[in-house]
Amino acid sequence: MSESQRLKELAQLFLKIGIIGFGGPAAHIAMMQNEVVVKRKWLDDQHFLDLLGATYLIPGPNSTEMAIHIGHERAGVKGLLVSGLCFILPAVIITTILAWLYKDYGQLPQIQPFLYGIKPAIIAVIVGAVYPLAKKSLKSILLGIIGLIVLLLSLLHYNEIILLFGAGFLALFWFRLKNNSSLQANTILFGFFPLFQNTLVTTSNWNLFFIFLKIGSILYGSGYALFAFLDAELVSKGLLSRQELMDAIAVGQFTPGPVFSSVTFVGYQMKGATGAFFATVAIFLPSFVFVAFLNPLVNRLRNSRSFTVFLDAVNVSSVAIIIAICLQMASETITDWRTICIALVSLFISFQYKKINSAFIVIGGSVLGYLLLLI
Repeated sequence: MSESQRLKELAQLFLKIGIIGFGGPAAHIAMMQNEVVVKRKWLDDQHFLDLLGATYLIPGPNSTEMAIHIGHERAGVKGLLVSGLCFILPAVIITTILAWLYKDYGQLPQIQPFLYGIKPAIIAVIVGAVYPLAKKSLKSILLGIIGLIVLLLSLLHYNEIILLFGAGFLALFWFRLKNNSSLQANTILFGFFPLFQNTLVTTSNWNLFFIFLKIGSILYGSGYALFAFLDAELVSKGLLSRQELMDAIAVGQFTPGPVFSSVTFVGYQMKGATGAFFATVAIFLPSFVFVAFLNPLVNRLRNSRSFTVFLDAVNVSSVAIIIAICLQMASETITDWRTICIALVSLFISFQYKKINSAFIVIGGSVLGYLLLLI
């Protein structure tokens, strides 16, 4: 297959996921696993897990970095750019339209009825995708114990990056004890961006660019951590109102694609279309740089016994964190007989009809939710 055909496939796939990808990073990763591993067989489960584990070791949005990794695997640097941009652009375009409506009319459209059935369906999609990953990652009793510990601590809201690195070093420590030998130190340089001084008192486009570049360069964890950074960097300095931040959070939750597209909304409120552009480019740029650096190293490092032990623990921990997110989403979403019904039907379809595109499950959940609300 020619490079142009590969790029076209990547563009079509990630535009689709970017358009239908409701539910946050766990849902996006589930959709990618279904498309890339199950349907297209571009990667096997182990390689997918390795790339997923790598995204948790660097700052930035995990699902966006996963899309970039897949693009790099499929078509090199060009694939990296195509897959990343196609995954991001639908959310950015939708968010820009909502930001314009908000700035001109002062409120967001009411779309809650459309989300009622989508959310439980998304949970079913996540469960369907994480099940084979969980089986693949549980290679030993030790990894099962580590996964269970990480799951419990994640449910108690411990920091994700602490859990991931802690799991990796715990596995390395056990490996050293078991083999009664010293481990060779493996130095992995992920790269560090400068922490710019927090002296912003104006809202020029370049100031916005450097603020969001800093956030994208150092932010680990979920999209919720992003909102804490925005509060500290913008709201506390009087550059953005708390109501605008809350509405940005809402936009991030009910639009498809990466939650980080919320900064497009913030940038638009502060400096219009140019502010939206600068903020968006800055928040996502570090992800492209980090993945371009890390991706070629993943396969090489897998050949290191020490790093293999570390990465296996990170992989099982990343699956545990996704399960924890899924459980938290379920507790907030599946709250009555209608949502229970939607979740069970979607779960049945996800497991029994694995070749059905996850988009149809999400759309079906939305339609079923609308119909049940009429009862």
